[in-house]
Amino acid sequence: MRILLIAIPSGNLSSKEDFEKRFNIPHISDFFPDAASYPSTFCLSMRTPVNEEFAEGYPSDEEWYGYINNDDRVLLKVIRYSSLSSAGAECIDPDCTWVEQWIHRAGPREKIYFKPENVKAAIVTCGGLCPGLNDVIRQIVITLEIYGVKKIVGIPFGYRGFGKEIDEIPLSRKVVQNVHLSGGSLLGVSRGGPSLDEIVDSMQDRGINMLFVLGGNGTHAGANLIHNECIKRGLKVAVVGVPKTIDNDILLMDKTFGFDTAVEEAQRAINAAYIEAHSAYRGIGIVKLMGRSSGFIAMHASLASGQIDICLIPEVPFELHGSHGVLNHLKYLLETKGSAVICVAEGAGQSFLEKTNAKDASGNVVLGDIGVHIQQEVKKYFKEMGNPTDVKYIDPTYMIRACRANASDGILCTVLGQNAVHGAFAGYSGITVGICNTHYVYLPITEVISYPKIVDQNSRMWHRCLTSTGQPDFL
Repeated sequence: MRILLIAIPSGNLSSKEDFEKRFNIPHISDFFPDAASYPSTFCLSMRTPVNEEFAEGYPSDEEWYGYINNDDRVLLKVIRYSSLSSAGAECIDPDCTWVEQWIHRAGPREKIYFKPENVKAAIVTCGGLCPGLNDVIRQIVITLEIYGVKKIVGIPFGYRGFGKEIDEIPLSRKVVQNVHLSGGSLLGVSRGGPSLDEIVDSMQDRGINMLFVLGGNGTHAGANLIHNECIKRGLKVAVVGVPKTIDNDILLMDKTFGFDTAVEEAQRAINAAYIEAHSAYRGIGIVKLMGRSSGFIAMHASLASGQIDICLIPEVPFELHGSHGVLNHLKYLLETKGSAVICVAEGAGQSFLEKTNAKDASGNVVLGDIGVHIQQEVKKYFKEMGNPTDVKYIDPTYMIRACRANASDGILCTVLGQNAVHGAFAGYSGITVGICNTHYVYLPITEVISYPKIVDQNSRMWHRCLTSTGQPDFL
């Protein structure tokens, strides 16, 4: 039940204080009270690279006004709901009253807590591929060099690269200058890896005191464990995450990098399915879009293309058979339109498939292939009716993941990479960087991994999708 946030009372401090406590971002000085700060070496008033002579800051006589104050905040919820029935209204506090939620603004600070000449920064990309990984890597390296960092390395193949058998990769602006022109990850990716102790042992042995982790919910959970273990061992290390997922399922954020590109790339597959279906006698095109929480991709791709007749996502239950099922609606579409196009998210309809309890190296349940299942059921249904159809099945899975970022994602990656470095130098750790209400913010990792973001079947976005497809409820 979604309830409104109503008018502002004078008090309700407990909910506000609880929120501020939850969203307080960990800082080096919380764990190392004697941690020294230094004038920032990041200043655009003078772009001369930092050297040992000016390790304490740029020798500029100009005062730069580009720094972010530590007390700057961004409003998490921008709508003040005035009706119980207003779309999207929800309770924040027990009395369902309006509580302003302010989160930390991202950007360069005037004081930094690491001397650039003493920093060894490492970057690691985990999980599956995602458009924009190279863009983020590039911007992290470039921004680190602007601060004056000389020792920058990449950890190959995710957390697995912390193992002794894999060598780190030296990085510099020269190395990463053009990597954003290609898809994939310069550093490679993988799931799973060594134990927590082995990872932190490896960081100690290598002298790493800044770690930038690019990945999704599971990767961020690992980054938070690394942050906690470093604190436990008394290591002054900044661990900063950059959310990566084509599924756009990271909590609290407007969107994650790679999502726009994934939706755009999915248009190619959907258009192909549409052409195939409409060029055939009683043609049906089926497109399966990958992603554990791929409901957002399927829904946005359906809206963007305007060519989808049926969109099936994990968050909205459906039946295949019966008078209100998907197959019966397909029959109606063939009778009235002569063809149809289905877009199905990878995580949808898992109840129809045999469960194997298999898990991947990251501990995620291996999903059954709902696309192939629907393809087979469609063929079987119409064949038994004595009126077969021409079914074309398209699975663009790895094409979507492996392509280079489009312009929109490229810009997002640029700013996320820069702000990740700003956050680390400002002394924050156990944080991730994201975009919220069009502003860039720092969030505690613990909050963004508390649960995945899913499509709300009562949301205006899903209703827009239903309007676009014209599909009924399949129950």
